[in-house]
Amino acid sequence: MIDHDNAYQDLVDEDSHDQWAFGTSFDDPLAGVDTTVPEDVDHAALATYCLMLGDDALISSQRLAEWVARAPELEEEMALANIGLDLLGQARLLLARAAAADETVVPHISDTSPIPAEDALAFFRDENKFRNTRLAELDNGDFARTITRLLVFSTWRLALFDRLRASRDPVLAAVAVKGIKELTYHRDYAARWAVTLGCGTTESKTRMVDALSRVWPYAEELFVPSAEELALAEVGVGVDPREVRAEFDSVLEQVLHTAELAAPTERTAGTVGGKAGRQGLHTEGLGLLLAEMQSVARAHPEGVW
Repeated sequence: MIDHDNAYQDLVDEDSHDQWAFGTSFDDPLAGVDTTVPEDVDHAALATYCLMLGDDALISSQRLAEWVARAPELEEEMALANIGLDLLGQARLLLARAAAADETVVPHISDTSPIPAEDALAFFRDENKFRNTRLAELDNGDFARTITRLLVFSTWRLALFDRLRASRDPVLAAVAVKGIKELTYHRDYAARWAVTLGCGTTESKTRMVDALSRVWPYAEELFVPSAEELALAEVGVGVDPREVRAEFDSVLEQVLHTAELAAPTERTAGTVGGKAGRQGLHTEGLGLLLAEMQSVARAHPEGVW
């Protein structure tokens, strides 16, 4: 029964209502999963791969959190916040897996630090240690740009996670199984809004065209494999991102056609010596994002709350 005198009682529950982000009854996606790294897998490569996927989710989540109290409508604010929470959950699992695979990736805070490894990775790494694609760190811009970034990101990540379900690493497979349900909603939400804005007013269509011109150049980077991705794909643990390009193109073509929009044919975002986000080379936006995201933890490195 709902306690009408206490609006918050049912948000912290102890029964089957697991829809609240800060509830107590979520199913653990790793419950019963053997977390041992397969014997023939390079631990360092696995750790880096998990950092890549975890950082993509972490930085995307932080960008979406910036919409809180700023979204066009309360309903969209809640939707963006919940998508961000989904990605934050994925980030936590993946960063924890990276630390378990190779503890040397975790920044040393102190010998007595109570901070979990995944938190240390989120709050105490410098910018050049982050392995996310640059797409994830692009600034929100207006609502149309955020929707476009989310559409590109979720379409790519869903195709990738669909294949990761067959990973020989049981943790990656479990994270993918859980993540697919979330990412399917993320893609659907972004696609619906892309169609609404593309087929809406002259102003909304103009903003979508501008958003595509700003976001699309960073899509190519999603399909450029790193050495770690290729090595892990070879042993059935990771996915060669080139494998998902056809699916990505097909989905985006359908969405943009329905939205009466076209994918830009302009240049792709440049790299430095062929290096980009996966190698720790980022846009200036990431430094600003991290300065805000990490400020409290760095000011109180031994803090617990």
